[in-house]
Amino acid sequence: ACAPKLRSGAWFLDFNSASPGAKIRAGGIVAAAGGRYVEGAVMTSIPPYRIRVPLLLGGPHAAALAPLLDVLGFAGQAGPEKLGVASATKMCRSVMIKGLEAMVIESFTAARAWGVEDAVLASLAETFPGIDWEKQGAYFFQRVIQHGRRRAEEMREAAQTVREAGLEPWSAAGTAERQAWVADRADRGLFGDRNAPREDWRADADRILAATQP
Repeated sequence: ACAPKLRSGAWFLDFNSASPGAKIRAGGIVAAAGGRYVEGAVMTSIPPYRIRVPLLLGGPHAAALAPLLDVLGFAGQAGPEKLGVASATKMCRSVMIKGLEAMVIESFTAARAWGVEDAVLASLAETFPGIDWEKQGAYFFQRVIQHGRRRAEEMREAAQTVREAGLEPWSAAGTAERQAWVADRADRGLFGDRNAPREDWRADADRILAATQP
């Protein structure tokens, strides 16, 4: 849609969370219109960094754009010249990060239903002593309740990234479904104000469980 309006030599920085194949196709369209396409992979949560969030740049024009972005206040780092590699880095990371969110919501809510959440958290703390699972659980619930719709869309692209690597994306596809599932319930008001601070994941798990009862 943008390509016909680009001036010759114009920069096109693509921040979208998309598969390497999608970025390669978009880059070809922009290049054919005379533009300079650079993929930008946002590598962590934007708060508290905001414009200084770590940004991995990719493509043949990435190195030339990086210092220009730095002047504007961005924290861009030029990565591989091969288009699609920067997005592959982000998407493969998302399989883990968004997957952990989905697994925590599923595991903790099911544990709450069976009344074994304290035992499960104690076992996790023994196996992974560096993680505060109470705090991490509340954070994951909040992130998915707030951003589950966008996360689900990103994870569908992550699943496509896995397919483009020749693997069946069972984990990534399942994560997309769980993120969307939570987003559907947030849209219906199950969690109240989705942007309100959530310090106790148990309250949200109880809301989910109450809504699943016949």
